Amino acid sequence: MKAFCAIQSSEFSSIFPGTFSITRSRPTFPDKLFFCQAKFAESRVDGSLSLRVVSPTLLAAEKEEAKAVLTLFLKKQGLSKAVAARIINKSDLFIDHLVSRLHSVHKSRYLVGRELTTLEIRDALIPYLETLHEEYGNILVELVENFPNAPAKERPVAQVSSSHPTVDSKKLKAVSRVSEAGPEGGLRPQVLYLKELGMDLEQIKLITRRFPAFAYYSLEGKIKPVVEFLLDLGVPKSDIPIILTKRPQLCGISLSENLIPTMVFLEELGVDKAQWAKVIYRFPALLTFSRQKLMSTVDFLCEMGLSGESIGKILTRCPNITSYSVEDKLRPAAEYFRSLGVDIPVLLHRCPQCLGLSIEANLKPVTEFFIERGFSMEEIGTMLSRYGALYTFSLKENLIPKWEFFLTMDYDRSELVKFPQYFSYSLEERIKPRYARVKESGVTVLLNQVLSLSGRDFDKTLNKKIKKMLSEKSSTDSNCKE
Repeated sequence: MKAFCAIQSSEFSSIFPGTFSITRSRPTFPDKLFFCQAKFAESRVDGSLSLRVVSPTLLAAEKEEAKAVLTLFLKKQGLSKAVAARIINKSDLFIDHLVSRLHSVHKSRYLVGRELTTLEIRDALIPYLETLHEEYGNILVELVENFPNAPAKERPVAQVSSSHPTVDSKKLKAVSRVSEAGPEGGLRPQVLYLKELGMDLEQIKLITRRFPAFAYYSLEGKIKPVVEFLLDLGVPKSDIPIILTKRPQLCGISLSENLIPTMVFLEELGVDKAQWAKVIYRFPALLTFSRQKLMSTVDFLCEMGLSGESIGKILTRCPNITSYSVEDKLRPAAEYFRSLGVDIPVLLHRCPQCLGLSIEANLKPVTEFFIERGFSMEEIGTMLSRYGALYTFSLKENLIPKWEFFLTMDYDRSELVKFPQYFSYSLEERIKPRYARVKESGVTVLLNQVLSLSGRDFDKTLNKKIKKMLSEKSSTDSNCKE
């Protein structure tokens, strides 16, 4: 296995315990294994990349973010930090592919010059890497290093040491069921139906590996009723493959006994029934959670001082908050933010996903960053209350470079306290070019006006200030002559 040649034998045995022998079979590399087909940014199986809008600087930053996510993922699989670093140094094409996937998932964000947060990048890439790990298992590293070339899959010829042989057998049977011809010849009806919805066979196989029961769902009894129900709710047909990929278990839920009653229950909690299509697309797992789990989140939000109306809005806008453990994530994060003087109800209303961040890995480093640059705890609390997403940005790729550029601008540090959203705008696409125009014009424009105004309104504001400056100068010159 080429990918593991660089790993010391002791590391290898610690990662993959047990002895086994393998022979190699060279499978056909599926043309649509990587289904990043966005018009905005395309990553093709041959490894070529089309990124037509993103600036080189932002692209470089996103590559570093993708490397960080991949490093974290590899370490979770048991690899040491040094080994993960060596792998990533050989994986430029795969990193490009991950960045392209970000653009596919979040293309609308780039069109308005808004950068992704670290949390958004992680949430987009980790599930995808987990799916690939389900597909390739121990040879995922070889796939990463040799992308887009197909890795040779391992075929055991002796007994493989496995802690879950029954689970592996079930997965193989399930994949065979969706891949091979049915009793009447040709693919099974449910597979053909899913293909009509826009799913390719490789995508269906990936889902089945993650959730083998999916292969046994009947078309008329389970899959079709749920799909038609989603379509009736206003979910676009193009979103169905994404929803089923995220949560195939939806098709195993009874509409009358579980799914619809859960939706009614959530509506009673304040979820906007007119927004169900968006809610389900954002987080389809919401409909598969027990009432007890949902109520634990709601009870916590009530405890934090939120009204029923606010809770409904949060569940509608950020349904994945229900996936966070109250005791392990939400409560500790809330206590940490409260120690900074942050108004928790305001923070939850503006950026509920902040409470899903790690205190040690995400929150404390950002706090220390601002303290080291002279901001008081009160100012940090104010900034957070005004822009909760501030803590979701990467230090290395976002906060530090933008702070360094801010130091070259003719603004007092207090402007960042007033407008912390500064850190959400693209440095190369928005901040630098607009500030250059302000600087060239010789006028003074508030920081929030420089960045938050639309292109047309920014031009109007700048021209108005230039005319005013010229008028005042002309008036002063006339007075001097008199």
